[in-house]
Amino acid sequence: KAEAKRQAAQHNEAPALEAWKVYIETRKSRWSANHLADHDNVAKEGGKKRTRGRRPGEPELTQPGALRPLLLRPLSDIDADTVRNWLQDEAARRPTHARLAFGLLRAFLNWCSDRKEYRAMAHADACTARIAKDQLPKKAAKDDCLQREQLPAWFKQVDSIKNPVIATYLQMALLTGARREEIAGLKWSDVDFKWNTIRMHDKVDGERVIPLTPYVAALLKTLKRINDTPPPKYRILNGRKVDNDLTNWKPPKWVFASKTAESGRLQEPRIQHTKACTAAGISGLTIHGLRRSFGTLSEWVECPAGIVAQIQGHKPSATA
Repeated sequence: KAEAKRQAAQHNEAPALEAWKVYIETRKSRWSANHLADHDNVAKEGGKKRTRGRRPGEPELTQPGALRPLLLRPLSDIDADTVRNWLQDEAARRPTHARLAFGLLRAFLNWCSDRKEYRAMAHADACTARIAKDQLPKKAAKDDCLQREQLPAWFKQVDSIKNPVIATYLQMALLTGARREEIAGLKWSDVDFKWNTIRMHDKVDGERVIPLTPYVAALLKTLKRINDTPPPKYRILNGRKVDNDLTNWKPPKWVFASKTAESGRLQEPRIQHTKACTAAGISGLTIHGLRRSFGTLSEWVECPAGIVAQIQGHKPSATA
């Protein structure tokens, strides 16, 4: 009896992070890779050195995930008052991240309340809609996109980017209206130059096939010639001619390949895009803003709304 009592007390005092790990392991087979990455991100420990994407004024080390302070508490401590105080602090510092974390926390607590081993400790009413409405700022729609008059300046600056991979990526983002990762994750096997189609790996429907238009095809053919060209037989290292090992070389499978990225493909086109927009006198335009631009500028050429939605991978609308 004493041992059972001791184990029960230990179970009750264990940090909620242990239940969180069980929750992820149980549910991850039903989630997409992005949804799983969101769970890892909100619970991360932080304190690691930033390797890319550091904005002016940001610290050198990464911050802990938004849910990390809560998950280090016992599950029984995560009640409505605790969540309200946590959300008030997080919403003031990083509202978008806090909104995501709140939704993931609510799903986690609902799961705990359905499990026999956690039911007695979980507060299913800790994440009510009232708390979110009181603490989170009203979600504002983003509206950054290119104006028709800005197109010549934007194309001129983007086309002058010395890295052809990034220059092609940015133009393709505007001219296909695809999502950022859908373009970055393209492989050469997804591009069909014979029938002029591109197979996009859609985050909603799995995949979709869109037209490969002549200008985008020309951009990709130029990129393919670069990708298929093997490195030179020799290179100069410390003033000496050194042989390149070409026995194991093969063309990269990624359309937007990168020699420095661990994944082998382009990861961060935002820096070069910001520089190009600054040179063009365009402010506040994000990578996703190029997707919005595709939608708005398609109205200018009087393209039917239903076709635009199909190309962008939006859900079909009965009215459109």
